[in-house]
Amino acid sequence: MGETRWLTDDEQTIWRSYLDVIRLVTERLQRQLLEDSGLSLPEYDVLVHLSEVGGRCMRMSELADLVVNSRSRLTHTIARMERRGLVRREPCPEDGRGVLCRLTEEGYAVLEKAAPGHVEEVRTTIFDAIDESDIAALGLAMDKLRVHLRES
Repeated sequence: MGETRWLTDDEQTIWRSYLDVIRLVTERLQRQLLEDSGLSLPEYDVLVHLSEVGGRCMRMSELADLVVNSRSRLTHTIARMERRGLVRREPCPEDGRGVLCRLTEEGYAVLEKAAPGHVEEVRTTIFDAIDESDIAALGLAMDKLRVHLRES
């Protein structure tokens, strides 16, 4: 394993700020969605991804990768959403083992109603607090981290 590469003081400060920001942002966005639309953040994420694809339908395995969720956790989320009429699961016509998740009209209507408040909360929580150069730097850092994490 080798010698431990301890964080520098600056890295430790950034790391702790990152953890605090992730917790605070997640809590704020989750609270806003629940209060305004009765959706959890993972449910909203599912609705958004399904709304952005042709036919508003995709394989559960693909959806799990997009929402960065385990397949079993996604299955529980989809089951809750299905009971509320937001999505429905159906067999994949190309392959008997695959399962598709389809956004229902009711689910799309819930998303349309939830989106403006959610976007405003994202803007207020994140983008209004930093200037354009910070936004560009944050975007660059997030892209690098996403590529690194998806490849490792």
